[in-house]
Amino acid sequence: MSEPVFILAIESSCDETAAAVICNDEIRSNVIASQAIHQYFGGVVPELASRAHQQKIIPVVEEALSKAKVSKNELDAVAFTRGPGLMGSLLVGVSFAKAFALALDIPLIEVNHLQGHVLAHFIKDNRSERKQVPSFPFLCLTVSGGHTQFVLVEDFLKSKIIGETLDDAAGEAFDKAAKIMNLPYPGGPLIDKLAKTGNPKAFHFPVPNISDLNFSFSGLKTSFLYFIRDHVAQNPNFIEEHQADICASIQYAIVEILIRKLKKAAEYTGIKNIAISGGVSANSGLREAVSKAGKELNWNVFIAPLEYCTDNAAMIAIAGYYKFLHAEFADQSITPLARMN
Repeated sequence: MSEPVFILAIESSCDETAAAVICNDEIRSNVIASQAIHQYFGGVVPELASRAHQQKIIPVVEEALSKAKVSKNELDAVAFTRGPGLMGSLLVGVSFAKAFALALDIPLIEVNHLQGHVLAHFIKDNRSERKQVPSFPFLCLTVSGGHTQFVLVEDFLKSKIIGETLDDAAGEAFDKAAKIMNLPYPGGPLIDKLAKTGNPKAFHFPVPNISDLNFSFSGLKTSFLYFIRDHVAQNPNFIEEHQADICASIQYAIVEILIRKLKKAAEYTGIKNIAISGGVSANSGLREAVSKAGKELNWNVFIAPLEYCTDNAAMIAIAGYYKFLHAEFADQSITPLARMN
């Protein structure tokens, strides 16, 4: 039996400082430190995010190693998020990973943040029940605050984008809608919570007709802005009086855009293995809609556990493990990239 492979993974692409330790493809620890300071500004402030990463990255890594009961000298490699993301935040994680690997004389593994979201479906943990994983090829809808795209996944390290947003991401539409309603940051999860008691058909918002497998959310954001402005002008208490219905209606519109395109992508590719990933895949409305479509269209639907949907280092660790098996290592000259394909 071959020796186990231990990898430390670092994720710092936005406002979550995260570290994980994986043994082969099984997660031993997954530690995430959130940055509450951004709540005061209604969104992520890049400079504050990078400073917070500097303060938290060492204690987060120490906690991850401690929880995993793995010493730094047992590590075989260090995986890290190279991009995409906020440059200052990425720089902290990349610099730490490079220094840590150099000190231990072990390989570096760069990971595309979006590839990590896709491969999160293959994470094993110590739960008693093993969840099913997608078989190749599968179609993955990766949807987050910064990205909305269809990925045709042919193997662990082989995939291609077949559709993406032409402007804003679905997660950004959620957050913008929340900000227009004066809801606290982060607004997306709060809209999801409030929508549970609202009527999704109370108010109508337009669903854009975009060609091919691409998305657009800028028009929906503008429509929502004018909708709120006009109704508040007539009734200053409109938001407070109809909050749940507004949240349910805008969530319904965003999910409808995603589901319509997902059905089109599945038909276009002829693929029945359908997965969703990224932070917005934690949205209960989207999870329910995908599951419903799966039953109607005979899809095999795969939805990652909530803890692996939002930004975390476990997904970087699993991607790093498969790259380790193929000896896809980086050198010390590597730099972060704010944008990556």
